[in-house]
Amino acid sequence: MRVVIVTESFPPDVNGVAHCALQTARHLVARGHAPVVVAPATSPKFTAPLEQAGAAIGSGPDAHAPCPVVRIPSLPLPGYPQVRVALPSRRVAAAIGEHRADIVHLASPFVLGVRGMAAAARLGLPAVAVYQTDLAGYARTYMGAGEAAAWRRIRSVHAAADLTLAPSSAALRDLEAHAVPRVKLWPRGVDTDRFRPEHRDEQLRRELAPNGELIVGYVGRLAPEKQVELLAGVCGLDGVRVVVVGDGPSRTSLGEALPGAVFLGRRTGHDLARIFASLDVFVHTGPFETFCQTVQEAMASGVPVVAPAAGGPLDLVDHGRTGLLVPPRDADAVRDAVASLAADPARRAAYGAAGHATVEGRTWAAVGDLLIGHYADVLAARKRKPVVAA
Repeated sequence: MRVVIVTESFPPDVNGVAHCALQTARHLVARGHAPVVVAPATSPKFTAPLEQAGAAIGSGPDAHAPCPVVRIPSLPLPGYPQVRVALPSRRVAAAIGEHRADIVHLASPFVLGVRGMAAAARLGLPAVAVYQTDLAGYARTYMGAGEAAAWRRIRSVHAAADLTLAPSSAALRDLEAHAVPRVKLWPRGVDTDRFRPEHRDEQLRRELAPNGELIVGYVGRLAPEKQVELLAGVCGLDGVRVVVVGDGPSRTSLGEALPGAVFLGRRTGHDLARIFASLDVFVHTGPFETFCQTVQEAMASGVPVVAPAAGGPLDLVDHGRTGLLVPPRDADAVRDAVASLAADPARRAAYGAAGHATVEGRTWAAVGDLLIGHYADVLAARKRKPVVAA
């Protein structure tokens, strides 16, 4: 199968869309398929190649990508330079045509994905759109309005696809409630070899919490929609050290909002896995997650989770068994949940073990095979469509 993955983000970007696109490409290659990735050009400051991504192809940041990568000229998003927005380009359609694609995979289509959708339609190719970003939630956060317009945009983009894949039950319900047609569930995998309890590092724990404090961690973008400031109450708990991993436009303000917290910046690979496994409690604060990969990585690492009872975490966290779900945007509830786990080591251990067992079978290989099945269904449906005489 020849697949073109048109994605709004790709490594060295660090976010859920980029990671999922990379894992999809890797799995397609491993199963003998032929993918090509189309993505925005990276910032000139990014020169490091992909980590452990396979055979070298070309040079620069994509030197070790699992497949060819076509980069589209891009500009940084105003106010959020870590996010790149692709400029209009004929390269998208050219890449799809030159690859002789059987199917086009659109990862979180919004700008570049819309062009990929249009090119697929012109070439008569089926398209599978993967819904990954809660644009309506972002509109509320950044503009205080615009939710209805965001849903109109989502609906118009995804209605043109042969199939839309939602990462969680909550996302699927949202899409169907807003009249997006042809939606099925496709969850995300987790690297269960990398994220494991065995990577717990006592030396790292002593560096982060020299007085033996309970280590409570957050991993993710530091941006307004993530609402990391909800950890302020946790910072005030006796015997607790908050550790924040990630970067973004809210880094400076969070330094003031979270007194005593340790900020480790962006971490990846084994370094990130070591940090996850060395936590005592993982807390996710953002209420707009369509899936929430970091929750799944914490569970794979054997760490109990506290997360908002909204979006993707509703599928991932079994309240009272693998972690605790709290009302969204409720700093007191976050603090109280952490305090209850801090006071009960046996419950922390039980939640962590149950979380690890829950996700152990959710490998990227298993999830990737589900995706290939969705591709096959779409291709079969296209073949069954009657030919309409001119």
